[in-house]
Amino acid sequence: MTVFNGLITEAEKKFFETEGYLIVRGLFTEEQLAEIDQTFDEIADRVVPGHFEPDLAAAASDPLKRYPRVMHPHRFDETAKRYMLHRPVMDVLRVLYGEEPLAAQSMFYYKPPGSRGQALHQDNFYLKVEPGNCIAAWTAVDPADEENGGLLVVPKTSDYEIVCPENADESESFTTHLVKPPKDRQVVPAVMQRGDVLFFNGNLIHGSYRNKTKDRFRRAFICHYANESATHISHYYKPLYRADGSEVDLADNPDGGPCGTEFGALYPH
Repeated sequence: MTVFNGLITEAEKKFFETEGYLIVRGLFTEEQLAEIDQTFDEIADRVVPGHFEPDLAAAASDPLKRYPRVMHPHRFDETAKRYMLHRPVMDVLRVLYGEEPLAAQSMFYYKPPGSRGQALHQDNFYLKVEPGNCIAAWTAVDPADEENGGLLVVPKTSDYEIVCPENADESESFTTHLVKPPKDRQVVPAVMQRGDVLFFNGNLIHGSYRNKTKDRFRRAFICHYANESATHISHYYKPLYRADGSEVDLADNPDGGPCGTEFGALYPH
């Protein structure tokens, strides 16, 4: 049995290629996760303009006002940048891409109890990596399941073309975009434990439901990557970073795509 980088098998690589996603268990140690906990616990109690702008006195009617997602924390926090370039994650990506990965984006989701989910969507609609595709590495900082709004994936949609989204139900989704899966494809939950990482292709249709629990957060550290041979990406994701932390500047991918003109600085998940 072939094992790549001591992390994934040839069969797992094939699964990613055919299904569009792969869960790799335990890529983060408890010590590393504790450092991530501390970093984002501290961020949660302050405002970082342009990256994290909570209403610290928000009413319980919308917990996402108190705990919105943190956008691009690697741009202001060295711990976030270091874990965006986490060696085991980069090693898996190197196998999945068949070439060097480039880090493009980091995010942190608190997803507190009662918060809305995110309607089904496709990530490369936003990143616009060309040629090639983006790959997400979605790290469970808390156990993630159907009750607390863990991620949902639609297997075998990684070869589905990027499409123009419809309007989502904003009572259930905090974003406005919805991509309906093909009628012959089923939505399945990605059940994960703390420290597991879900990798998925930029065309894969995915999303999440509401956190239905009363006392469980569903925190996640989420990063997006491009293949080194890519030449273009949406300018919202620049600069990119090699595994050694050096910067890479791809050309801007101009507006266009399936909607004619892409709109807004929209970020997936």
